[in-house]
Order: sequence, then C-alpha cells, then structure tokens
Amino acid sequence: MLLAAAGLVNSLMYNWVSLIIPVALLVLVYVLYKYPPKRYRKGPKIKPSAKTAAKMAASQRRSSAASQGLPGGKRKSYPFQVIDGQKGKNDDDIPKFH
Repeated sequence: MLLAAAGLVNSLMYNWVSLIIPVALLVLVYVLYKYPPKRYRKGPKIKPSAKTAAKMAASQRRSSAASQGLPGGKRKSYPFQVIDGQKGKNDDDIPKFH
C-alpha cells in the first residue's frame, strides 16, 4: 500500500497530465449517474389500444364504486368450497415433530 501511494504521488508530481483523462471520465460518469438526461429518466411511452383503454376505464369505475360502497363493489361468489381431507380432525393428538 505504501508503494502504491508513493507511485501515485510520484505520478501526480511529474506526470499529472496523464491523469486528466481518467479523472475527467470518472467525473463525467458520476455526473451522468447523478443527473441523467431527461430522455432516460422515464420509461418508454406506450399508447394502449382502444380495447385496453376501455378495460382500464371500466376497472377504474368499478374500483371507485367499490370505495364508495355502491352496488358495483360487491364481491363475487365463487362456486368453490373447502373439502376436508381423509385424515380426521382430532385436537387431542400431539404433533409428531416435538
């Protein structure tokens, strides 16, 4: 580490012009990272089709109706039910992994 520091000091004292390009590149990369150009800040704009726009508008209307407590906000009832397995339920059984 001491030799590396001595070499850096030596190159700064006698050949500082050769360090301008790497330092300028580091500064440029940092500035571009910290403040990117406007065209790279946002994602690409994609125009939705008319069908997709209609679906989005309908879902927004439904979600706003649900938040206001209107009839459009009811939950759907699905025809699914939980079926108990073949092993009977017995609360007195001690688990096998204690």
